[in-house]
Amino acid sequence: MTNTNPIGQRIDWVDYAKGISIILVVMMHSTLSSEEALHRIGWMHEVVAFARPFRIPAFFLIAGLFVSRAMKLDWRDFLDRKILHFVYFYVLWLTIQFAFRAPGYAAEHGALGALQIYLTAFVDPFGTLWFIYLLPVFYLVTRLTLRIPPVLVLAIAAALEIAPIETQWTLIDEFAARFVYFYAGYLFGGWIVASAKRIETHVPAAIAALAAFAATNLLCVKTDIATAPLVSLALGLAGGGAVVALSVLLAKANWLRALHYCGRNSLVIYLAFFLPMAATRVVLVKSGIISDAGTVAALVTLSAVIAPLILHYFVRGTVLNVLFERPARFHLAKRPARNVQPAQ
Repeated sequence: MTNTNPIGQRIDWVDYAKGISIILVVMMHSTLSSEEALHRIGWMHEVVAFARPFRIPAFFLIAGLFVSRAMKLDWRDFLDRKILHFVYFYVLWLTIQFAFRAPGYAAEHGALGALQIYLTAFVDPFGTLWFIYLLPVFYLVTRLTLRIPPVLVLAIAAALEIAPIETQWTLIDEFAARFVYFYAGYLFGGWIVASAKRIETHVPAAIAALAAFAATNLLCVKTDIATAPLVSLALGLAGGGAVVALSVLLAKANWLRALHYCGRNSLVIYLAFFLPMAATRVVLVKSGIISDAGTVAALVTLSAVIAPLILHYFVRGTVLNVLFERPARFHLAKRPARNVQPAQ
């Protein structure tokens, strides 16, 4: 998930935004699963609740920022870079995650039941990997709707988010709830990047806007209206803008470079965070060394973010690098160059 600017150089604030987004996602899974295991909630619950209205919208808004470039690729390159790229990682990490969960599934549902769960994951996203499943779907839908007026596509996407769609199928429900943010990132990407440049020269105004958003978001969360129709859409879009603004300010001040590093390696973290998250949670919960639920959740989050980065560092240049880099044999073969005869 690499975003670059038009001349091929990375944009610092984009990596900050991706870092913030991926950490918020990992924090959510780590905190909720830890609280479930402990049968009580802690102080991290409030942090997760505050981020809920904008956490996933910001993730997909940022993912959509430079989609316009992918739309200019020929179909062969598009399928290779934006569809098969994610399919490879989904299938690989689905299999890895399932291998760890299979004994439990088999004990509860039998061997055939466990196999059914695995096969079902190819038509409906599995566990924490649903982001990776949805991204190529979003890319493909955007490509297939290029001839439709963008305003109409955006309106339909917004209507899907507003509508109370609950089919219990992750693919359908999450597509309806999230596509509008990805498409908004695609449609307004140029404007968002230009606005980010203006934020650099209007720091006090940006800080004031961030404070206003934080207060409004907190009020909506505390009064239980954050998930109401229209309110959720407004908070999601505004929250995405807030993440952009905060990222620009952090990049300008060159603060919290660890966030920037996480953003550069957001795919690594997302793919591999499940295993260290589960292992750390089990150790902390069963040992009882730490009784505070919030602290347990914070430590689980920290482990889930750092461990994948450490793993990535040590597997680079080894055969295990296939965990995070798609091998050449899983790319679409390039078309052979035509042997054009010189003019006589």
